[in-house]
Amino acid sequence: MTVANRLDLTLRLVQNSERVSVSELSQRLGVSEMTVRRDLDALEGQGLVQRVHGGAVATWSREDGAGFVAREPWQAATKDRLGGAVAAMIEPGSRVLLDAGSTTVHVARHLVDRAPLTVAVLSLQAAMGLADRPGIELLVVGGRSRPGERSFVGPLALRTLESLAFDCYVLSIGGVHAEYGWSEFSLDDAAVKQTALAQAARTIAVADATKLGVRAFSQVAGLDAVDTFVTDTAAKDAATHPNGPQTLAALREAGVHTVLA
Repeated sequence: MTVANRLDLTLRLVQNSERVSVSELSQRLGVSEMTVRRDLDALEGQGLVQRVHGGAVATWSREDGAGFVAREPWQAATKDRLGGAVAAMIEPGSRVLLDAGSTTVHVARHLVDRAPLTVAVLSLQAAMGLADRPGIELLVVGGRSRPGERSFVGPLALRTLESLAFDCYVLSIGGVHAEYGWSEFSLDDAAVKQTALAQAARTIAVADATKLGVRAFSQVAGLDAVDTFVTDTAAKDAATHPNGPQTLAALREAGVHTVLA
C-alpha cells in the first residue's frame, strides 16, 4: 500500500467512527503504531483529523457541507485513480458533460488524454483544468456559482443544459443509497443533476466509497438512472464501509454496471 493510499484509508476509518484509536488503526492497516501516529500527524496538519489521547476524531463530517477547498485534499490519491478509470471509458470525439465536485476535477485532468473531445463543465475548477488544452473544445455551462462549491446552478444553468445533448454525463454525487437512490445535500445541485441526466445518452457516476449508504437531503434519481458506477475497491469492505456491499448489490440488481478502481 502506498503512503497516499494508506492516508486515504486512515482518513476514511477516522471519518466513519466517532473516535478511533491508534491501536485499532494499526491492526486494521497492518502497520506499526509509530506509522499510524505519523500518518495522523500528517492528516491533522491538513486539518482533516484532530488528534486526541490515544487516537483521533474527524474534524468535519459530510453533513457539515464542507466546501470544495476543504474537501479537495480528501482522498486525493483515490480520486485520481477514479478519475483515470472514468476517463478511460470516454471515447474520443464524444460530447461530455462533466459535473462539479472534487472527484470530477481529477476526471478532467485525465480527459486531456482522450482528446479530441467536446467537454461542457459545471464547475470553475474543471473549467480551469481544461482551458487551453489541445484537442479539448471547452464549453462553460454558466449560471450562478454556488458559494464555497464553485458549481454552476440556477435557472441559467438549467436553461443551458436543456438546450444541449451529450453522449456522456459524468455525475458526481453526494450519496448513493440502496433504497433512496442518488442524492445531494443541495437542492440547487440536485436540480442541475436531474436536468443533466435527461440530456445525456449515457451516465457514468463516480464517487469514492465514503458516499455509499449515504442518504443526502435531496433525491436526484433512482438507482437505475445511471448506466455505470465507478468507485474504489474499499466499497466492498464491510469493515471499512458497513453499507458498501449492500449498496453495491442494490446497484447491480438495478442493472447498474459497477466498476471498482
